[in-house]
Amino acid sequence: MSPFRRGGRRPARALLAGVLAGLLLAGCTEGYAQPQAAGDKPAIAGGKTTAPPRPSDVKLASSDPRQSGGVIAAGGADAVYNYGPTVMLDHGLTRMWWCSQYGGAGPAGDDVLYAQAQSIDGPFTGPGGGIPAAVFSGAPGSFDGMHTCDPSVLRVGSTYYLYYTGAAGDHALGNAIGLATSGDGVHWTRAAGGKPILGPSHDLHRANVYGAGQPSAVYLDGWFYLMFTDTTGRAAGENGAGQFVLRSPDPAFASGVQALDVGGFVPVASTTAPRQRSVVDGFSADLMWAGALDAWVIAHETDGGTTLTFWTADFAEHPFQPVVVPGPWKEGPGLVRRADGHAPLSTADPCDRVPFDVVRATAIGGAAAPTGLRHFGLDLRGSQACGTAARVAATFDGVTMPSPERTMDLVRAGKRVRVDRRGVAAALAGELLEKAPPAVASLPVVARLRSGAEAVLAPGRGFGLVLDDHRLWRVPDDGVVALNGSSPHALTTAQWDGYAPGSSLGG
Repeated sequence: MSPFRRGGRRPARALLAGVLAGLLLAGCTEGYAQPQAAGDKPAIAGGKTTAPPRPSDVKLASSDPRQSGGVIAAGGADAVYNYGPTVMLDHGLTRMWWCSQYGGAGPAGDDVLYAQAQSIDGPFTGPGGGIPAAVFSGAPGSFDGMHTCDPSVLRVGSTYYLYYTGAAGDHALGNAIGLATSGDGVHWTRAAGGKPILGPSHDLHRANVYGAGQPSAVYLDGWFYLMFTDTTGRAAGENGAGQFVLRSPDPAFASGVQALDVGGFVPVASTTAPRQRSVVDGFSADLMWAGALDAWVIAHETDGGTTLTFWTADFAEHPFQPVVVPGPWKEGPGLVRRADGHAPLSTADPCDRVPFDVVRATAIGGAAAPTGLRHFGLDLRGSQACGTAARVAATFDGVTMPSPERTMDLVRAGKRVRVDRRGVAAALAGELLEKAPPAVASLPVVARLRSGAEAVLAPGRGFGLVLDDHRLWRVPDDGVVALNGSSPHALTTAQWDGYAPGSSLGG
């Protein structure tokens, strides 16, 4: 749901525009610097325990600019607006959810539509062919009784998570973020008892009365990261622009919540704690972790197109200079991401190239609202993604591929686990490759997950599988256990803790 579509004023997006408008940054420099101290934090994508020199304000070369020939997805005849997409590469399909409206879908308000295709340029159709389906709509009497919009979708294990903006009316600080779950990405059940998981902080009230919304979620190293707009946040701009970040091991953000502050992530009592730090000056942005760059990427709109802003893992500094994906836009972009919200690998050269593709609305339609979803993209080169063992681990974390033993290799925490069942490996992975890149051979094989392996569950611990190294490896949900042909048996927490621990197989 746009902060400006109903009665608001669209801000001038001047950030970087004067320098970057219409440019594809080119050239490559060496500017690598030692990291700044940023406090204790968990390892990021690969289990690194020491921090090697990391890039600082490096200018990456760009190549292969691309765009679709026209609109790639739209709702049916009465869907007069289409915007705010989330795009997932999942099990060989390109899947997209976005904000629109069908007259017969439910309450008179925004709906989330869904369509899928074999490639990013479509054609996108509903799950059974035909027009895209309205898969999530308002629940009368609830906080999201009128509008459900701005979807951001992840898959962790066999569970899909839909983060969205919900509202019972139009703005007036009524917007909040909700969560729904699904086993297929099409049929959704509201989580958290149908209540919002995040609302406005009410630090300050401004002329922009949008509230909280426009979520973007990523799953990394056991944390759910959530970036979002809050026009009442203390660190937002005068027009309400700004993007805030929370993280939690709980997808519903009901416990263990940390907020990104000026000194890094700090524990907070709730998701409405004061918003002290914004990571980008904008609305309707999208977040992604790029393992090949060992960096966060935020896509947000500026005058020349979609600007990609890069942050180090701890959000302490900018490792790379911003890059613009040029072209027309009328509403925020959706990055093409893996199921876990990470950047996909380059099929041409994963050790040097990183593809960045976005889908965004490019026109104002008959309802004076954004529409015309089109695809734009480019590759960034010079990533040095396989330059060190740690970079190889980060680049291929969460990727599965065939092994020499006619099983699948899953990369987690800088190691390979052999998985007997392809379906299990695909459920646990963010990305599936049909051929193992040579660089992966440097990562050690440490265990094997056999069909029917012992499965356990314990209160507060979740589900785990005992691999042939006799260690207990955590898995995201019971769906993965069932896919492996295993039947879990209950343990006490003490019994669970008595196993030698492995890593999490689900990231």
